Amino acid sequence: MSYDPPPTQALLLFGLLARHGACAQAELIPKVKKADREALVMAKLITANRVGRGFKLKLEDRGWAWAHANLSGDVLPKAHRTLSDVMARLSEYLAKSGETLADFIGSEPEETLQQQPTERKHSKGGGKPTQPKGPSPAFVRKRIESAYLALTHGRKNEPVRLAHLRAELSDLDRASVDAEFARILKGDKTASLMRHDDPHQIDQADHDAAFSPAGEPFHVIWIAS
Repeated sequence: MSYDPPPTQALLLFGLLARHGACAQAELIPKVKKADREALVMAKLITANRVGRGFKLKLEDRGWAWAHANLSGDVLPKAHRTLSDVMARLSEYLAKSGETLADFIGSEPEETLQQQPTERKHSKGGGKPTQPKGPSPAFVRKRIESAYLALTHGRKNEPVRLAHLRAELSDLDRASVDAEFARILKGDKTASLMRHDDPHQIDQADHDAAFSPAGEPFHVIWIAS
């Protein structure tokens, strides 16, 4: 069932979009109302995870899809006409360039670093806590291919469901894997993502694992030899 967020909830969604799709609730202005947050969670447009005394809000795939579909729409409060006009220009740019909304917004800064524990370096004079770096794109790309080959028993040129691939990559955060999927879509000559147009070929696991950069879900990866 589709859900049409009222203007205040639309503003919340675009506020998250401007924060790379995720941020602490306290960072959003105007102040987020509990009813708006819970309605968007119920509609599966966002998730809200408690962190300390507050919440971290994050756009879900449905939220990204809604934002992309409503960039040029009259969905914000009337007092935010300027923002509506700017988003309309963004919608025109994406249509002309072929770039996805997720490409334009980019990944959440230091998301991987925030999810990993602090490590302490030791030196003669004492060391300051440092955060380990997240996996490099090259490392993630190699892991994707290794997982793919494990699932195909070493064969290429075979379709593999993203649901199965993600299960093999469960130790990597989803943002890192999705960033590599985005690079594949930009023009990887040895790999491609595909959709299942027949709804009878996909199940809930496929829906959950789909890569949907702009509301267009991809369910299968194919690596060529």
